[in-house]
Amino acid sequence: MNDPPVHVRRATSADVPALAAMLARAFLDDPVASWAWRPDRLRLGALERFHGVRLRQLLADEEVWTIDELTCAALWAPPGRWHSTLRETAELVPSFLHPRLLARMPMVGLGWEKLERAHPRTPPHVYLALLGTEPEAQGRGLGSAVLAPVLQQCDSDGVGAYLESSKERNIDFYARHGFRVLDEIQLLRGPTMWKMWRDPRP
Repeated sequence: MNDPPVHVRRATSADVPALAAMLARAFLDDPVASWAWRPDRLRLGALERFHGVRLRQLLADEEVWTIDELTCAALWAPPGRWHSTLRETAELVPSFLHPRLLARMPMVGLGWEKLERAHPRTPPHVYLALLGTEPEAQGRGLGSAVLAPVLQQCDSDGVGAYLESSKERNIDFYARHGFRVLDEIQLLRGPTMWKMWRDPRP
């Protein structure tokens, strides 16, 4: 039996708690999350705090897309807004406020800085900061559904798109949506990430 069609919409501030919890579950086994937040028993709560902050930051640009069930979300930054301000970076610090996590914060901060240095400055592009799906809902096309509105707008406006994939197995998924690998980024004593770029389709 086919799954019913999903209704894709912009997220609102009322969606933040449910989406933050969903994204924490979605990224619980992510290589970068596992590197940044150790030990395992502290990761879920830290991720929920982290994603709650990022959602609120990116909601201001009205490019956080989800579905009515809140089991998937794509967090985008519009052209020129991908770079985190000092205030935005500081807002993420509470997600490390535990003695076992605080010690890793300098290394994670260096990793964050490395990603931002590697981010292409030109041409203008949208930035996929995050795409996550509830683990039990994966494989149903929800990720493709929440990507579609912004990618369609990119094609209409002739604007590129950029992301960093934290899992090698996700490269093929993004390739189906027009992204290609530009380079690899090796985090300090951590995993590899893949820089990916998408040219607008005619």
